[in-house]
Amino acid sequence: MIKFTELLKPEHIRQGLICTSKKRLFEIITQVIAEQVQFENAEQFCFECLLSREKIGNSGLGNGIAMPKARIPEGKQPLAVFIHLDSPIEYESADHREVDLILALLIPEKMCEQYISVLPEIAEKLSDKTLCKRLRSAQSVDEIWHIFENIDQLNSQQDEHQDNDEAVEYNTTSV
Repeated sequence: MIKFTELLKPEHIRQGLICTSKKRLFEIITQVIAEQVQFENAEQFCFECLLSREKIGNSGLGNGIAMPKARIPEGKQPLAVFIHLDSPIEYESADHREVDLILALLIPEKMCEQYISVLPEIAEKLSDKTLCKRLRSAQSVDEIWHIFENIDQLNSQQDEHQDNDEAVEYNTTSV
């Protein structure tokens, strides 16, 4: 199970950001991670990757949430940016809702195979209505970070509980 806090860093979270378009959103995302990416013309390259990937398929998840993603040529780990917009923007989502919560993922090419299987899990977690309500009501970056820490901790406890249940079931059926 992947955790939000394994993907994100507090310095890659923006809260209450004012943005006017999807294109401007992608520019902001690449500016946030620019210093983390260590290849020539990284900011422009990442921006173009986000745009071209978006042309393949809209990254809107519905309910005002988007998860744009792109491959980057180099890197040791995926980079994530979370943005809570002050006001929603038009995003051309399938449900026709404007978007105000964005989790962008930039994944190094050599790690794409590893992460392709967890993208649906991340999208499902991010689409949780309770989580979205908490994120939308957050008033600071610190509060958003704590929300992600809490949801990761809760998910870990649920997974641990499920593993214990499966172990008990195995022990009772193998007797």
